[in-house]
Amino acid sequence: MKTILFTLGVALMTALPVQAQQCRLALALALDVSSSVDEVEYDLQRVGLASALNAPEVRHAILSGAQGDVALAVYEWSGFNQHKLHMDWMRLRSEDDIDEAVRLLAKMERSHDDFPTAVGQALGYGATLLTRAPDCTRKVIDVSGDGINNYGYDAPEAYANFPFENVTVNGLAILTQNVDVLHYYQSRILHGPNAFVISAASFEDFQSAMTRKLYREVNDIIFGRLERPRPKSAAGKPG
Repeated sequence: MKTILFTLGVALMTALPVQAQQCRLALALALDVSSSVDEVEYDLQRVGLASALNAPEVRHAILSGAQGDVALAVYEWSGFNQHKLHMDWMRLRSEDDIDEAVRLLAKMERSHDDFPTAVGQALGYGATLLTRAPDCTRKVIDVSGDGINNYGYDAPEAYANFPFENVTVNGLAILTQNVDVLHYYQSRILHGPNAFVISAASFEDFQSAMTRKLYREVNDIIFGRLERPRPKSAAGKPG
């Protein structure tokens, strides 16, 4: 009888940390599918995001957190009311969980391709999505895109009218258009504690930029609000 009780006690003690495991980060990733993004560029985002999540350093950062696990959701955005939730909140507690998330992201199919860039509503959608996220210590929206708001209300209006208390909004600015996307993200998109922007010189650089961004977000690394774009060679490519 004592042996049975001891065995049951050990099993309960082993199970408790898993059941009581806290969430340290709820991260909502928002991908731009507005009309400025062509099919090739969309695939570079889709594959780049899956590959960034699958990067060894990002996997290690997700699974090695001593203060809880990471919850992830992914949605696309473009015009007013053009949003697609591709991956609802998923707790990434194991290698298998990350494998499943990578699989889902790699097979995403584009939801829209002929709408403008409604940044304000994309942020509002993300804030609403976070209201039903797991109860996590940090809440972050990660917005990536290659343009500035050109339809409907802008980011400041979203921040004033949606639930953004204790929410951080980071940016990944893709520098492919004849507008200062980096400055727009720095001056209009950044919001909340320790917000930062990482830039990608092109959609071909998206995977590398997203990998750096995820690693920094998961680890809550703080070393300044803005990462400058990498210098270009004479041929116009990243040096």
